[in-house]
Amino acid sequence: MAALDDLQIRETVESLLGKGTQVLDVQKTTSVKEEEVVLVNGTPVVLSGPEGETIKNCLMNGSVPPPELLQQLLRRAGLLVTPVRVDSSLTVKTTTINKDTVTVKRNGVVVDERCKEVKEEDVLTSSASDLWRALPNDVESLKLNCGVDPTIFGTVASSATPKDNVHRRSLPQTHQTGKTIGNIPCGSSDGMSSHNSSLETVESSENSSEQDNSLVYRDTDLVSGSLEALIQHLVPTTMYYPDRTYIFAFVLSSRLFIKPHALLGEVIRLSWTQQKLNDPGVTKSNLGRFCYHLVQLLGEWMETFPYDFRDERVMAHVRNITQRCVTLDPGLRRDVSTMLHNLLHKLTDLEKYEEFLEKTSIDTAASIMDHGIVLDITEVCGSPLELAQNLTQIELERLSYIGPEEFVQAFAKENPSIETSFKDMKKTRNLESYIQWFNRLSFMVATQVLVQHQKKKQRVRLIEFWIEVARECFNIGNFNSLMAIIAGLNMSPVSRLKKTWSKVQTAQFSVLEHQMDPSSNFTSYRSTLKAAMWRSAGATDERQKIVIPFFSLLVKDLYFLNEGCASRLSNGHINFEKFWQLAKQVTEFMTWKQVACPFEKDNQVLQFMQTGPILSENELGLVSFDCEPPENSMEKERWKYLKSSSSPKS
Repeated sequence: MAALDDLQIRETVESLLGKGTQVLDVQKTTSVKEEEVVLVNGTPVVLSGPEGETIKNCLMNGSVPPPELLQQLLRRAGLLVTPVRVDSSLTVKTTTINKDTVTVKRNGVVVDERCKEVKEEDVLTSSASDLWRALPNDVESLKLNCGVDPTIFGTVASSATPKDNVHRRSLPQTHQTGKTIGNIPCGSSDGMSSHNSSLETVESSENSSEQDNSLVYRDTDLVSGSLEALIQHLVPTTMYYPDRTYIFAFVLSSRLFIKPHALLGEVIRLSWTQQKLNDPGVTKSNLGRFCYHLVQLLGEWMETFPYDFRDERVMAHVRNITQRCVTLDPGLRRDVSTMLHNLLHKLTDLEKYEEFLEKTSIDTAASIMDHGIVLDITEVCGSPLELAQNLTQIELERLSYIGPEEFVQAFAKENPSIETSFKDMKKTRNLESYIQWFNRLSFMVATQVLVQHQKKKQRVRLIEFWIEVARECFNIGNFNSLMAIIAGLNMSPVSRLKKTWSKVQTAQFSVLEHQMDPSSNFTSYRSTLKAAMWRSAGATDERQKIVIPFFSLLVKDLYFLNEGCASRLSNGHINFEKFWQLAKQVTEFMTWKQVACPFEKDNQVLQFMQTGPILSENELGLVSFDCEPPENSMEKERWKYLKSSSSPKS
């Protein structure tokens, strides 16, 4: 605003105080109000308060602010009063340029030079549509730390004992009759409706005797607690039921410390004690919704971890729970019956699958005995797309039988210090069978290229066929079969065939190898996987929902997450931040494996891929040298060794 001149000042004064008022002195004051704003769709939104400062710091550091803070700011500005649909898209584009130069010289003089350049592009596009809703006006519950990556399961795991911005909460379902801490009485909490909003918060020193009976939270995230306190947190009461994400995370990872049958037994013991179920006078009216909650907990356990119930010790607890609950509340009889029927169906399916794997193993062993019946894959299935679709059928079927607990049991197998017996817990071999399938597919590719194709032209045709199959697997989102095919073509008996590869059109293969390049911890593959996940999340077509990860890398990531973070903190508490992260990654896997395959089955192709003959590594080496003789001393030594190893001993 421009400053007022003397005439304007006099007129303003006279309008207020009347004509003839004499102005003796004028003091001019200019105030400037500065506000930091961020423009959202052209509308300035003030960055105020601690959340505004956090958003500013994130933007200055080049990181993305937490969505909760952005939504809170938009709501205050009136831009997020009603739900807003946000459409997002991600495109991964890979360009490969192959340049061949041919120079003709005569007597050292260049007489002709020609150049051929081939450019190929692969594009993977995904999109997602999300509905953003306004959050409650609860700034205190928002995370204001951009240095921590928030997730739906909590914060990033760390091995440090939590001390900063932490508080301890008494267990919502624990009876502490007549006991007080400070001025806060700690009695029955059955009247609480939400363990997040109604918990009694108790500040405690590091040396307090109450530590072992409480859980440690950072903001609203559970970060640690003793095993006893975590088990107590799982036990439902009349009005309390644990959060589903907690049930999954704890039941998944608790087997690192306690066997499933012992955990369920402890839940029953605590339930019986707290609700006084051994009291002959207890009735349904005394228990409220306790029996319903206990059956619900058992149902969720069966739904997510059905293989735990192959243990007769677990089933003994189930019979004990269900009989007592139905006696107290006959209305639960139908729910219990449905729950047990669904469990039986899942376990029956597993038995049939295991019988199929056993039969497949026998059929494969029989076919390997006779290499003379090896069929050309193109005679069984001449379409790369159809073969890729049938490979996806096999992948999704085998993925669907892998239980989430099998990953954690694999950690128990590798860690001799774990207080549980791996053999005692291990009830399935689905994870190992799936890894064996990957190896089988790799050897199948190598066998198909080498066996019965003594002519170079035929080998070139087979290699190019498998490259096309790999490309179709990439387009589908079947990264496990893609990697198995690449591994098969890169096996030494195949990759050493220089004369054969010189005739192969390798441009597409180079692109696929780049996508699965292991350098920088598979950066290219991880970017492509993220794009496929985006495509799946927003897909309406069943074909676009398929995400089959490179399984060995998934297992490796989970293994290093387990090894890289301590399971127990220095104060003896269990590091539950680690449990959250394990649960987050396993939950992604659970989503992928539940996708139904939309492609039509070809039983002949499925049978051939799972039982057709494959050669061993040494046999592949011998056949490879028959196709193209050894070229150097190292290959000659290898050839002699293979011949001597394969010759019958007298």
